[in-house]
Amino acid sequence: MQPLPVPCPAHLVPDATGTHAFHDAYRTAMAHNAVFVAIEAEGRYWTVKADTLTTGSGPRVTDAANDAIRTAILRLVDAREVDFGAYTGPVYFMMHGVRDEERARELAAALHAALHEDLDPLSRAVPPASSSG
Repeated sequence: MQPLPVPCPAHLVPDATGTHAFHDAYRTAMAHNAVFVAIEAEGRYWTVKADTLTTGSGPRVTDAANDAIRTAILRLVDAREVDFGAYTGPVYFMMHGVRDEERARELAAALHAALHEDLDPLSRAVPPASSSG
């Protein structure tokens, strides 16, 4: 398995459904000191997972990126697009209850980019709440 490119197109986010697929994707990330990101099927819904422990002693995610990711995940929870109880970092991120594979891939790719300090895909995937008034 090759490491994911940065930025990672949504269609290349690995489907880590099943123990072997998950372990293969995680080991690949560790072997390349890269951020782990994947999606998993859970019944009729999908889960997005990311982990920065796989980067070893490499650079850490900035506070600004972590804040942006946390804010985006909480907006998704508020909109009931992902289940309550999502992990919002700063090392491990997980979103359960994503409605379909395409959206899970989009969110995973945006999360992966944000963990590499590129917040634009995250802003597109989870636009800021608009103020009305």
